[in-house]
Amino acid sequence: MMSTVLDLRCDDVTLAYEENDVIRQLSLEIPSQKITALIGPNGSGKSTLLRGLARLMKPTYGAVYLDGQAIHQMPTKQLARRLAILPQRAEAPDGLLVRELVAFGRYPYQGFLGILGEEDDARIDAALELTGMQPLADRLLGELSGGQRQLAWLAMALAQDTQLLLLDEPTTFLDLSHQLEVLDVLERLHRKQQRTIVMVLHDINQAARYSQHMIALRDGKIAASGTPWEIVTPTMLADVFEIEAEIATAGSGKWPICIPIRRRDSSSVSR
Repeated sequence: MMSTVLDLRCDDVTLAYEENDVIRQLSLEIPSQKITALIGPNGSGKSTLLRGLARLMKPTYGAVYLDGQAIHQMPTKQLARRLAILPQRAEAPDGLLVRELVAFGRYPYQGFLGILGEEDDARIDAALELTGMQPLADRLLGELSGGQRQLAWLAMALAQDTQLLLLDEPTTFLDLSHQLEVLDVLERLHRKQQRTIVMVLHDINQAARYSQHMIALRDGKIAASGTPWEIVTPTMLADVFEIEAEIATAGSGKWPICIPIRRRDSSSVSR
């Protein structure tokens, strides 16, 4: 894939479930060719915002634009060639082989008969290799560990061959080793191909380690955005997560680490 600069932004977007606004009149721009991490407490709107960016939710007000075009006005296959999403709880039919799952990522490029060509096979093989799943390509999905299944789903998203990749809590339900395995794959993908990646993460330290840009949400609004060094501060952690914390460094000073001390009394936090 050739690396391209893209423009993904929200203009005054409101996203709601029935009549309950979760994201309220939010505007933002996603940095191109960087990894952006969405962080925030439970219920802050992280996953809802990602769903809006992926066109899985239609704004009740405002719009999401990809390279100047409102995504809800784009043909589905055209958008699917530009944007791939890995949802939080992906499900597949029983009896599916890993390679068969990954092949679903080629749907946007298939014709009426849905026949895979040489280019499709090459993209599938590349996605399996990048995720380390090539040796398991002929295994049943149900026989894999949780970490292996997540890598198989990630391979499907990579086979879609889009410049923009959105991931909703890709490390949820995985042990620490498999969390790092998934994040290492994403970091390697970004380093090699400069894809634009947006991911929702609960772990602040993992977000600071693997992203170049962070957006902190609280109550459906942006509380802070910037580099990890600009975001992971005692003030932000107190205001957004209501905790007292100290900040250390890791990676020879390359990224900050949050060391929680105690939960801050919510009555003392300015809302």
